[in-house]
Amino acid sequence: MRRDRLTLVILLLAGLVIGGFIGEWLGTNPTFAFLNYGKTFGLTQPMVLDLNVLQLTFGFTVKFNLASIIGIILAFIIYRRL
Repeated sequence: MRRDRLTLVILLLAGLVIGGFIGEWLGTNPTFAFLNYGKTFGLTQPMVLDLNVLQLTFGFTVKFNLASIIGIILAFIIYRRL
């Protein structure tokens, strides 16, 4: 059961990354520009924790576009067929 969840998470992340890459790549073409439409979530400015001896910087940003959503859906379909 745990292996199935790990496989699902890996497939979903792969679908997200590959879909995002395809959206960025095809988004430069005016015909497929809609695939690059999306939203960015996260910290726009990194948070800095300065402890005088140690300085930590926290930052996290996720960019979703239409192609990455399609990639996630395709990855889920592939998972269900395995």
